[in-house]
Amino acid sequence: MIGCYFDRFHAEWSGSDLDLFEKMIEEEDVDIMAWALGTLSIPEEYRGPLMDRMMKLDYVDIPR
Repeated sequence: MIGCYFDRFHAEWSGSDLDLFEKMIEEEDVDIMAWALGTLSIPEEYRGPLMDRMMKLDYVDIPR
């Protein structure tokens, strides 16, 4: 999920967005997933447009 998110949107991000994403991916994957799924509170430092978009889950290509 995290890789798909990066692949789909990183070209649109500013330098500060990329810095924030790089910092965020140092966190545990299970925590990032829980934040995106809304099952764990998002730390203040990661709240904002990047996480809002990640929470939509409309960027994951699901083969059918």
